[in-house]
Amino acid sequence: MDYKAPLSQIMLTLNHAAGMQDGIASGIFSDLDDGLAAAVLDEAAKFGEDVLAPINHSGDRAGASLKDRVVTTAPGWRAAYEQWVAGGWNALTGPASHGGQALPHLLNAACLEIWSAANMAFTLCPVLGMGAVEAVATHGSEALKATYLSKMVSGAWTGTMNLTEPQAGSDLALVRSRAEPQPDGSYKVFGTKIFITYGEHDMAGNIVHLVLARVTGAPEGIKGISLFVVPKFMVNKDGSLGARNDVFCSGLEEKMGIHASPTCTMIFGDKEGAIGWLIGEENRGLNCMFTMMNNARLATALQGVALASIATQKATDFARERRQGRAVGDGALGPVPIIQHPDVRRNLMIMRTLTAAARAICYLTAQALDHAHRAPDASARAEAGGRAALLTPLAKAFSSDIGNEVTSLGVQVHGGMGFIEETGAAQYMRDARIVAIYEGTNGIQAIDLVQRKLGLADGATLAREIADMRATLAALGQRNTPGFGKTHERLSEAVDSFERAANWLHQALATSPALALAGATPFLRVFGLARGGVSLAAMALAATNDGDGAEAVQDARFFAECLATAAPGLALSVMEGGAFALEPAFAGGH
Repeated sequence: MDYKAPLSQIMLTLNHAAGMQDGIASGIFSDLDDGLAAAVLDEAAKFGEDVLAPINHSGDRAGASLKDRVVTTAPGWRAAYEQWVAGGWNALTGPASHGGQALPHLLNAACLEIWSAANMAFTLCPVLGMGAVEAVATHGSEALKATYLSKMVSGAWTGTMNLTEPQAGSDLALVRSRAEPQPDGSYKVFGTKIFITYGEHDMAGNIVHLVLARVTGAPEGIKGISLFVVPKFMVNKDGSLGARNDVFCSGLEEKMGIHASPTCTMIFGDKEGAIGWLIGEENRGLNCMFTMMNNARLATALQGVALASIATQKATDFARERRQGRAVGDGALGPVPIIQHPDVRRNLMIMRTLTAAARAICYLTAQALDHAHRAPDASARAEAGGRAALLTPLAKAFSSDIGNEVTSLGVQVHGGMGFIEETGAAQYMRDARIVAIYEGTNGIQAIDLVQRKLGLADGATLAREIADMRATLAALGQRNTPGFGKTHERLSEAVDSFERAANWLHQALATSPALALAGATPFLRVFGLARGGVSLAAMALAATNDGDGAEAVQDARFFAECLATAAPGLALSVMEGGAFALEPAFAGGH
């Protein structure tokens, strides 16, 4: 079950969908000049292929175990994590002031795709740590930064995100965990958190929990939530580890997938109270947590791309080797490799192009995040921040949906062998199912897109995105390349459908919000088809300029003529299909 990182496709997407070369030329990505990006990705691929991939399927079978409040990870996990830290991978985007390399999110996004494809269950641990670093670096006091950041940046200590409680899943207004202020400025935290990824494990010396809780006397609802750093082990003034804090894992979930990732129920304050320190201001914890949450949402999107990528790779290899039946129109006796059968070829092209479109959207999102921090003037940073906000729910929901769809097709291409665990196709499908659920379900992402993001900057953010897509289509329309077929026409229809649906939603939100939100999910899909298809076209245009764009043109054309054609119908679903939301009988199923 070897994995080979698709470095050529990744570099094509970085350069020509996410504008990395333009960023290098403008100076925004000057730290990626002189071939650094390619060199880093080559080493990231070696780590994924040689260290992570070999323990992926064995880890899935072994899982993690809990005994006497101690979680033991799967065989090979600790050694792989030691190599991870030694290689400096955890510090890739960390702040330079605390030992990080401060490289762009765009480069890290490509690395995360590689590592998640090689071994998603392992990569979940450092991903959460990276998000915790950003939250502490952005909102933590100087004392908290001095105590925790250097160890977290290096990966010597890992981080977690503790939001969910038994009664509070997506609705964080229901959080009941409490925090009692102490005379020394600390807090005692009490409560139970569930679904905590790597809440307890044996790979690092300390675990830094970021915990949502209510300070005593805080208002109800989301306005009364604060965020705290609660370490597994207390930290002495000299930086050494002290006593065990009053926090422990009481159980591990038995899950459909990502078996080797320990998903923990965490108990805070079973005895005297877990000692924690406030991040940011009291009652403004969600502002701090969403710094970490948005990081996690892009990482989740990349997990969808990663699993789609590895599923496509494995299905293609299998289709080339598996021999069944006769080729259509060939009088010779079979059997032939199943890749010669039109339906199998179509499935593989669907898998390949959906993966490529989702990758482009994710990298665009990462690029926008970088520009929001690195652009030379405030207005450019503000525009980029708006674009990142617009694209984040799209990236998370579209890419995780694609992860589920493509891994399912991967099982289908394998046929009966796909249903057998031995081939590995089933694991990709099982692992992918969670990505559409955690870090905010995809329905919530669609609602966020419609309710909060379409109106950003009075609609200017959306208008710029549409203008950007139309600029690529204008360039495509001027290109007289027969291989593009009807790519221009079909993608133009997709962008028109997206704009038409967006305008309708803007009006519907003012008069009938329920009707508007009933169309949120198909609207997000229209956006994904338009943005993803146009990005593939941009890559194809650039690749043909370089003289080697046959495959890129094929991908763009297939996506436009076979997948983006769904956009007009989905737009009709947005504008005409939401009446059920206003019919009480529909909710009852009668």
